[in-house]
Amino acid sequence: MCFSLNSTNSKLAGRYLPEYRETKGTLNFFECCRIPDIASKLTVQPVDRYNGLIDAAIIFSDILVVPQAMGMQVEMVDGKGPNFPNPLDSPNDIQYSEMLHHEVDVKKELTYVYEAISLTRQRLQGRVPLIGFCGSPWTLMYYMVEGGASKFCARSKKWIYQYSDESHALLQKIAEVCVDHLAFQIAAGAQLVQVFDSHAGELSPRSFMSFSLPYLRFIAAALSSKLRGMGLEPVPMSIFAKGAWYALEDLCVSGYDVVSLDWLHDPAQAMAVANGRVTIQGNADPGILYGGYGAIRDAVKDMVEGFHHGTKGWIASLGHGNITPQYLLLCFFTAH
Repeated sequence: MCFSLNSTNSKLAGRYLPEYRETKGTLNFFECCRIPDIASKLTVQPVDRYNGLIDAAIIFSDILVVPQAMGMQVEMVDGKGPNFPNPLDSPNDIQYSEMLHHEVDVKKELTYVYEAISLTRQRLQGRVPLIGFCGSPWTLMYYMVEGGASKFCARSKKWIYQYSDESHALLQKIAEVCVDHLAFQIAAGAQLVQVFDSHAGELSPRSFMSFSLPYLRFIAAALSSKLRGMGLEPVPMSIFAKGAWYALEDLCVSGYDVVSLDWLHDPAQAMAVANGRVTIQGNADPGILYGGYGAIRDAVKDMVEGFHHGTKGWIASLGHGNITPQYLLLCFFTAH
């Protein structure tokens, strides 16, 4: 068995390349996202540099462009991450009312993403597929309410438990914007789309079933319907619900083609639960990269032995996704 480490995340991999730093210059993160030519160049750079070793490209963007399209200010702070200067405080917040009643022109607000996708498809020239993505409604609401990364999630938990009805209204609004965003990405040329529920693990099983899963299902169903209305063929859809190990059965019947696992899942058990209904992607502990070749080899071997009995196919990758998608471990087998 031999294997190579490849990346679907041009955004993450490219940050360490000298050509990335040269192209980015003095621009901040979101400025790079909003200039289609820059975003496209940053997406393609790792594919060019590691010719033949990259499995796919993912458009240089961020899940938080959706809250921006909905009227919220978001900054990317060096060393800290995303920051909302004025997060949603309560349903009495005027931002909340305006957000629910304002019709978001997603195509206009996020046209730079779609232009970047079309430009990137041209530059890739079919060498690898191009992936589009969005955050899940719960994960986006988490950021919109918390104002950034939070250790205790006190503000978002207060919302769902004290303002349950208002939380559902906000989640539905976000979900509708996500559907439009994914549809326009596909129209622009995205060949696969992934939904990242990066903070699913902050919810209890019961809360996940109420405040996340219904909106993940809505996105899958509504996107399919919207694409038909636009005269477009559907593309494969992937869902990554980090930390929601208890929901694998439900995720397998939620309307997605691929269910991506974090490293808390046992590969063989996950494959048994999936039972051929979806393609499974996962799920080595990212920490194995600190161990070098031997650790990576052993982790890939464990995945192979756990996943290879499936009938639907599988993708070997690191079991991690946050606001950026996973690194893939592409395995080539000469013998098993």
